[in-house]
Amino acid sequence: MGGEGERSGGAPAVTAEQMPMVGSRYPLSYWEVTAASGVVVGFLVSLFCVYITMPESDYSFLKLPRNLEDLQILRDNLESYTSDYTIQVLVGYCLVYIFMQTFMIPGTVFMSLLAGGLFGVFKGMALVVFTATAGASSCFFLSKLIGKPLVFTLWPDKLVFFQNQIARRKDGLLNYMLFLRLTPTLPNTFINVASPIVDVPYHIFFLATFIGLIPAAYVTVRAGIALGELQSLGDLYDFSSVATLFLIGIISVTPTLISKKKP
Repeated sequence: MGGEGERSGGAPAVTAEQMPMVGSRYPLSYWEVTAASGVVVGFLVSLFCVYITMPESDYSFLKLPRNLEDLQILRDNLESYTSDYTIQVLVGYCLVYIFMQTFMIPGTVFMSLLAGGLFGVFKGMALVVFTATAGASSCFFLSKLIGKPLVFTLWPDKLVFFQNQIARRKDGLLNYMLFLRLTPTLPNTFINVASPIVDVPYHIFFLATFIGLIPAAYVTVRAGIALGELQSLGDLYDFSSVATLFLIGIISVTPTLISKKKP
């Protein structure tokens, strides 16, 4: 990888041994733990404020869905509240989605499906793109503060690969980040946490996230409208959907590839 990076005119490749040792420090400092705890408390207090503004009722159905059956129950119960308590449902939805993205809690795909089931395609897609971008941004800044030990522990090899790619693609970084968002080359969770550590500028991260999430959000939200017809999450992304996302991703990096060939 090192020779290839030098031949292409990019920065020399980084190896695992050359990664900054700061990533190995653990445990976190007192102020880092305090900051992360403050974020958690802020989300919980906000959710509690939404909860107390709702009418008295049985809310035992309110839980993070882990499968399509849980999601169907949640959607059926929330439908009756959405028209009369639209603001509370919207705020609660946004807080939960952003919280899940911030702290890498799996299951946001169910939240995207729920948006389609409750709000329709266009409103649902706007909601998902907004909350997913806000959650990714929140994760970006939290990782900038306390994320290094976590990334170095969980994804050392991916981090080396990602850092080398970022160093080699400085001139076309937006196109490359768009490609990553549009295709499953690297997990979105990893991109959110690792980007500040490998010095991806936030404006590049924000634009790539906001634009790159739109196609997948559309596919998921549209499927949420016909939630009862889904047999499994595998039905969301059939061959044509995945091929379309890859095609869009390849188109997004084409300008960078062409510019490299011209010299």
